[in-house]
Amino acid sequence: MKALWLVSFRPIGKSKINDFFQNVFVDSIKSLDFDVTFSLTQFEEPNVKEFIEKKEIKNFYLNIPKKDLPEGKKYSNKLMLDNALNQFIDKEDFQYLIYSTADIIIPNNLFKVLSNIKQDKFCALIYPNTHVTDGKIKSNFWPHYGIDLIIFKISKNDAKKFQSMIKNYNQYDWGINENFYIAASEALNLKIFNLFKFSNVLKFDNDFDAFIEDRSWQVKSWKENQGYFLRFLKDNKLSQFYAYGSYYYLLYKIFNIKDLNFNLLFSYLIFYPYNLIKKVIRKIKISR
Repeated sequence: MKALWLVSFRPIGKSKINDFFQNVFVDSIKSLDFDVTFSLTQFEEPNVKEFIEKKEIKNFYLNIPKKDLPEGKKYSNKLMLDNALNQFIDKEDFQYLIYSTADIIIPNNLFKVLSNIKQDKFCALIYPNTHVTDGKIKSNFWPHYGIDLIIFKISKNDAKKFQSMIKNYNQYDWGINENFYIAASEALNLKIFNLFKFSNVLKFDNDFDAFIEDRSWQVKSWKENQGYFLRFLKDNKLSQFYAYGSYYYLLYKIFNIKDLNFNLLFSYLIFYPYNLIKKVIRKIKISR
């Protein structure tokens, strides 16, 4: 069996911290006992091609000049996905299409766990991540935002349907990815499995300062992408709560009692009251 792994890298040589995270990420992929090919769409990020060649991992490499993007935009996850779907359909006989960020460590038992799912097609993910901050691992049940590894087991016909779904969809820069992929899994009629009780994803904090990507930039980017996403939801007759309900709705959609262990149940119990209370307190402070 084979997997096509959709990922994109930040510039190599600009931040030692990010370089280290990306290096560890690739090494965790190489340690897997599975046939993996990277689907790499880059946007003129320097030194990435040389980095991947040095790592000797199979890949389809495509560079899109930034001049082909709207003014001021750095990258597009939609274009990355479109290229990956082309490769999934036209290239080798892949069974898995996998999306991830490049600032995580992939669990080495991932494909063993996936092989135990006795369904022809599905979507699998790991939530919550186990967060690593300042070199220290935080509690693996604390409900951090972010789903950074999403696996689709689909056929080429499913991939063609997926590509047709995103024909009029756009996405640029940061945000909305996990909302989009989970919504897309519903449109593709895929059952979702949370693998958290079998596998953990270690998640690092990116060095956003090195790329002038502060919180205000992220919020602006997310809101712009929310508009594109709402059109996608409407076109595919999906609930707008995917765009407005934030993680409250996403966690509801991926919830399955069979996926639970104590830590995941505790994570759900913390997430809803904890974040709701934080929102109420924030609104009270703003109203004063």
